[in-house]
Amino acid sequence: MQVKAVSKYVRIAPQKCRLVVDQIRAKPVAKALEILQFSVKKAADPVKKTLESAVANAEHNEGADIDELWIQQASVDHGPVVKRWRARAKGRAASIWKRTSHISITVGDSKGER
Repeated sequence: MQVKAVSKYVRIAPQKCRLVVDQIRAKPVAKALEILQFSVKKAADPVKKTLESAVANAEHNEGADIDELWIQQASVDHGPVVKRWRARAKGRAASIWKRTSHISITVGDSKGER
């Protein structure tokens, strides 16, 4: 059994989000939630929310036991980039790219692959 949850258009850079996702990949759900709870990274909150959504999907739709769930896949893809500019000296402009992320987490009964 595999259950998936996806958070799209999260306003954080994918590179920053991947640092958090790499810490929880192929771990039991309880251990992953503990890691995310005490993480100081900004990306820990949306990743934790996505993981809790995947666990809720597994419990509600499949009747899975939460204590036996493992993270089978966890990935972060880049979403659309919001492009802005900032005024600089001598009439120039500097570009600002506000990146977005798509966070995907799959949980299941068996241990995930690394």
